[in-house]
Amino acid sequence: MPPSMPDPTIRTTTLVHAGLAFTVDACGPDDGEPVLLLHGFPQSRHAWRTVLPALGAAGLRCIAPDQRGYSPGARPSGTDAYRTDVLVGDALGLLDAIGAPRAHLVGIDWGGQLAWHAASRAPERIASLAVLSRPHPVAFGAALRDDPAQTARSGHHRTLLAEDAPRRWRRGGDLEIERGLVARGVPAALAAAHAATLDAPGALEAAIEWYRATAGGLGTDAMAPIRMPTLYLWGTEDHTVGRVAAEGTAAHGGPSYRFVAIEGAGHYLPEQVPERVSALLLEHLARWRMRPGAGGR
Repeated sequence: MPPSMPDPTIRTTTLVHAGLAFTVDACGPDDGEPVLLLHGFPQSRHAWRTVLPALGAAGLRCIAPDQRGYSPGARPSGTDAYRTDVLVGDALGLLDAIGAPRAHLVGIDWGGQLAWHAASRAPERIASLAVLSRPHPVAFGAALRDDPAQTARSGHHRTLLAEDAPRRWRRGGDLEIERGLVARGVPAALAAAHAATLDAPGALEAAIEWYRATAGGLGTDAMAPIRMPTLYLWGTEDHTVGRVAAEGTAAHGGPSYRFVAIEGAGHYLPEQVPERVSALLLEHLARWRMRPGAGGR
């Protein structure tokens, strides 16, 4: 089904955590093993619409939220509201909201950063981990320090810290989100959906706070070893993450760590190669199924 067409298997609903209302795409049976999927920037929950139907059809209970700042009902002000510990708390709180003591966790880009941290901080809640397009924070930090090519690839981080960042990234700006995503291989309908999410009043400013809240570092000091099975997917043409950071992640992955380099793919893997991502996720999730009753009510 083309991404511009609504998929009747995906239900858009609201989940409440800490007094905030998160817009969520849900797919699959309520009694399936829960899978939480976290998007990155400048994406939205729509990034996962290419893979949710396949996961739901396999009997998995999937929830893909517009995260803090992206959801209209979860858009507090102030940089401190977007600290890593707060964002990780949102992920765990959304699992609480669906009654899931444990779940499989999937994240891309910033959502991948949160997934690494959630797996480190609350391993008892995470049955398996899958991260796309975001190296382990320690590997990423080492590459930023030691690999000049990675420093260049991550230059957009600096632009997002600038005072004029919202103007530059909005429609008509020189870094316009929709135009930039299409240029990187994201289908036009999905690029428009991401841009529309961030065009809402205050949304882009809130998304930028994620960067400002971590301007002093990646928060790697508090990271414990990853203890659950881990899948890491990286596109060989990723314009933001180089091979040094991607391959360096192996030193920090969990047991049964698996790294898949997808030849010719870029940063936005679910949008660019949805069939490949769906197949890899289904294989990973099937291999690391939880015991009956472990996922929730």
